[in-house]
Amino acid sequence: MSQAKQYDAIIIGSGQGGNPLATYLAGKGIHTALIEKNYVGGTCLNTGCTPTKTLVASAKSAFDARRAKEYGIHAGEVSVNMKEVIARKDKLVESSRSSQYDNLTSTENLDLIEGKARFTDNKTVAVDLNKGGEQLLQAERIFIDTGTKTLVPPIDGLDQVDWYDNRTIMEIDEVPEHLFIIGGGYIGLEFGQMFHRFGSKVTVFHSGGRILENEDEDVSEEMQNILQEEGLSIITNCKIKSIKREGSEVVLVGEGKGFSEDIRCSHVLLAVGRTPNTEELGLENTDIKTDDKGYIQVNNTLETPIEGIYAIGDVKGGLQFTNVSYDDHIILKKNLFENGTRSVDDRIPTYAVFTDPQLGRVGLNEAQAKEQGIDYKVAKMPMSKVARAQEVGNTKGFMKVLVSKQDGTLLGASILGMEGCEVASALLFAMMGKLTAEQITGTSIAHPTLMEAMNNLFGQAV
Repeated sequence: MSQAKQYDAIIIGSGQGGNPLATYLAGKGIHTALIEKNYVGGTCLNTGCTPTKTLVASAKSAFDARRAKEYGIHAGEVSVNMKEVIARKDKLVESSRSSQYDNLTSTENLDLIEGKARFTDNKTVAVDLNKGGEQLLQAERIFIDTGTKTLVPPIDGLDQVDWYDNRTIMEIDEVPEHLFIIGGGYIGLEFGQMFHRFGSKVTVFHSGGRILENEDEDVSEEMQNILQEEGLSIITNCKIKSIKREGSEVVLVGEGKGFSEDIRCSHVLLAVGRTPNTEELGLENTDIKTDDKGYIQVNNTLETPIEGIYAIGDVKGGLQFTNVSYDDHIILKKNLFENGTRSVDDRIPTYAVFTDPQLGRVGLNEAQAKEQGIDYKVAKMPMSKVARAQEVGNTKGFMKVLVSKQDGTLLGASILGMEGCEVASALLFAMMGKLTAEQITGTSIAHPTLMEAMNNLFGQAV
């Protein structure tokens, strides 16, 4: 075995937390190794945010074209060329990936090492290089950013069927005739609506009682109504017993009200959740601890039980969104190098779901407020009452905010509506500034905008 090369810092995984952390460390003169076994940019750039939202945009274009006559615009028949749709997505991903790769490889004090990493002890990492051979690295500071992958559920016969996940479904060059999606969470719903708009018949299956189980019941119910009105079929509270292929069809056998008979489809997409990329890291050779699902356990400053070893992004569990991964790297750089005292406990949870209409979330929802014993008021407004939504012709959904009874500040918001993610992001700043409902209601906001509706919405809670 070769002698280990010494670094000041090692980062395993070049995701949306690992990459900016690597360039920051290198910029401070810290000799850093960044290890990546596949493509730089992590899930977000390669198989998550960038490609999926590019496809969502193409699907919305098809949807808008079909309903153009509602606006007095008459166009010809709409057709979808999936090869061109995928090519557009690939071009954007490749451009972003190449830009990141060039930035990383041209950064002084930073070595990009392409290969698969595993620990041999607490402070030593072996890399099976993609070009062949092995390289040993050592550092006192090591940051783990290896992300997650698709969770494969234990369904009888699944291993005998060609199925898709969020990565492989984006390489398909034809519109599926009937796409059956196992999982009614954020990923399943985004892909379900997307492919329905491309022209597929879509069935979404969720074993629980309702889709979007992490959201309030009224949000789940409204989202289901919106998708069903658009034409998706949604099955909940059932169990898939087995799956098999018969000729060109995939047959799903289940039990429950939604499975009164076997369901036949052309394609199956797995979207029941994610599992951490930790099984090949050699953690058994270290004192790093994982939970029963394999997620790395860290404290509220992201450090493992081993001093100097940290985990960031999805691999540590919790909310799995790009903005969380990015903020993890901010916490580390502030605390380790800028005398900061940041903690994950300081973070106001915020995330976006890019269905149409979008779901933007910030802070607490009702279920969480009740669980924490917080006294709150609810203000809710249907998008059909929002002038901007009426003008654009996108009036589905609602805005809902929680306000503290104690001091009138905003506790959280669920914005299921047109540009809901942008509205929720704006409300994040209101929470950071501890604005009260009365202050927001008394603000002169440009007309006609979505944010203008905040006057009437928060007026319900004053």
